[in-house]
Amino acid sequence: MPHVLNFLRGFLMGSADVVPGVSGGTIALVLGIYQRLIHAIRTGAGALGSLVRGRISESLERAKAVEWAFLVPLLAGIGLAIVSLAAVIQHFLDQQPINTAAVFLGLVAASIVIAWPLVSRWTAARTATAGSIAVIAFLALGLRSEKLADPATLLFFGAGAIAIVAMILPGISGSFILLMLGMYEAVLKAVTDRDLAVIAVFGLGAVIGLALFSTVLDRMLRDHHDTMIAGLIGLMAGSVRVLWPWPDGTDTANLASPTDPLIPVLLVVAGFVVVMVIGKLGRSHVAGSQQPAASSQ
Repeated sequence: MPHVLNFLRGFLMGSADVVPGVSGGTIALVLGIYQRLIHAIRTGAGALGSLVRGRISESLERAKAVEWAFLVPLLAGIGLAIVSLAAVIQHFLDQQPINTAAVFLGLVAASIVIAWPLVSRWTAARTATAGSIAVIAFLALGLRSEKLADPATLLFFGAGAIAIVAMILPGISGSFILLMLGMYEAVLKAVTDRDLAVIAVFGLGAVIGLALFSTVLDRMLRDHHDTMIAGLIGLMAGSVRVLWPWPDGTDTANLASPTDPLIPVLLVVAGFVVVMVIGKLGRSHVAGSQQPAASSQ
């Protein structure tokens, strides 16, 4: 059952990563596995780094410390969701942009509520950190780049390295970063067309970017947990700009007043409620799985 649950968690994370404006890291935070995920990735990055430097025995020892039983099913779920849902999500973004954005606006709003108590004490500095990052993210997410018609292979490598960092940060969507870089449609087309060569190059860039960034993020979460979580909450709050459903969801950076707001508002509420329930169930399961270990110590 733990493997199945981790696979389902990964599937939820992968589903979110396909959507511009929603991050798989947000889902991990909601489910209560974010810090565990970052630590597992950081440990794996250490093993990979030793292997690259030719330290085979050290690499094997570090690899043994990776929580593979947690990480492998999670990554399998993420991969399956991205491959199987890319076309579906794109359809809804094209055909129902307002309603789709409304659902995910509710998701992010609930994620902020769930993440707020993770900061043990809100000081003036942490509040200022959250507020400043929210404003910066809000302004930055108003930027757009013209899509690239036929990007070079090297651009897929760079896009993977940059986008993966956003994918593991709650509030910053890797898909939206690709949109800002003008690479979103090219990457989505490669996935839907099963272009394995392009996917491999993108994936290699993602692995290297993740290995480099996870070390910094793991250290920040360990040594400056509350400040880091406050910053992540700011990122989620700033990402609301992308998800504001009007006038046409993720296709524009311009904000406008609601037109015919009833259904989108109801969908915002529905998304909020669903994520609150998922968050409660996810955290209950994490607490339950940790209790026996705690009682045995």
